Amino acid sequence: MTAIAQPRPVTGSPSERFTSRDPDAFEVPSSRDEDWRFTPLTSVRALFQPFVPTGALTGAVRATDVVTVATVPMSDPRVGRALAPADRVSALAFAHSDHALVVAIPAGVELERPVVVDAVAAPGLAYSHIVVDVGAQARASVVIRYTGTASIAENVELVVGDGAVLNVVAVHAFDRDAVHVSAHAAQIGRDATLRHTSVSLGGGVVRIAPTVHYAGPGGSASLFGVGFAEDGQHFESRLFVDHSAPNCSSDVLYKNALQGDRARTVWIGDVRIRPSALGTETFELNRNLLLSGGARADSVPNLEIETGDIAGAGHASATGRFDDLQLFYLQARGIPEPEARRLVVRGFFADVIERIGIPDLQDQLMSVIEARLGATPEEQDEVENDRA
Repeated sequence: MTAIAQPRPVTGSPSERFTSRDPDAFEVPSSRDEDWRFTPLTSVRALFQPFVPTGALTGAVRATDVVTVATVPMSDPRVGRALAPADRVSALAFAHSDHALVVAIPAGVELERPVVVDAVAAPGLAYSHIVVDVGAQARASVVIRYTGTASIAENVELVVGDGAVLNVVAVHAFDRDAVHVSAHAAQIGRDATLRHTSVSLGGGVVRIAPTVHYAGPGGSASLFGVGFAEDGQHFESRLFVDHSAPNCSSDVLYKNALQGDRARTVWIGDVRIRPSALGTETFELNRNLLLSGGARADSVPNLEIETGDIAGAGHASATGRFDDLQLFYLQARGIPEPEARRLVVRGFFADVIERIGIPDLQDQLMSVIEARLGATPEEQDEVENDRA
């Protein structure tokens, strides 16, 4: 009997992810493409073809003297070590960026304060390429804060040397009409640790695609995300964790809150455990809190396991509205309903934000979230006093 090929499912990770630095190797995305079917294509269509930049994303770096900061041509050997473009926008950004911003932390250095990259967007179309290169046995935190407005096609590379520890936080605080499509590619060395946090609070369309590859055994990756989408905002996260080395781990936790009739979030989590990835331990979780009718959250976890010799693997996803029992419990203790709702949302986000590990930034983010929920500065002060 002749076997009949079965069509691929409309969701799920492919058996081998296609990558290329040639933009023409990728078709122009359409709503029929699995990788783009959730994205508002009208808003991002200008990034699907080569363009002459009319805007800019300028990065000013605040760091100690031991950190090397340089603007280099794309031919620099530090560019392209971690990145293998997996979509047309990423390939176009790699092919047409004329320079890259490289932030390098030397081997063995331990930074006491975070490096801050103030990435300010000027109106128009722009390409961007950022490389964070952390030497062996070094320890560093890097915060990339995006502000302003533009339509940006971007690649961010994170190279974590053997035994190094990198904590990177990308804060998207754009103006409401900004469009940002960015691929974050991480290469994790032997016994190295990466903590990657994506925070989406501003922008019209923000689509971030983090990928993780392990360059040796013993690597660890923690991928966290916080999104608060309001009316008309679209925040999308597409993750791919590729376990190919033994005794590595990954932990994924993304939380979104949606407030507004046209608020939209998308989370796609793909984890692949290859036959060579013995002893892998992985878990991914996405939770979404709908604060108003008309808001929509899409969540698709995928886990592909190609070996039975693993430490553990799992995934979970949940989307729902306010728990009326929680609100009743708080109101029964004399807390007004608006404040009770804020307490629930603050608690929803707190366990992710507290993992950032940069206290000043954590306080800033919680203040923004409080303001989104309608808390006055006086009320925020009262909350902080109660915490103390």
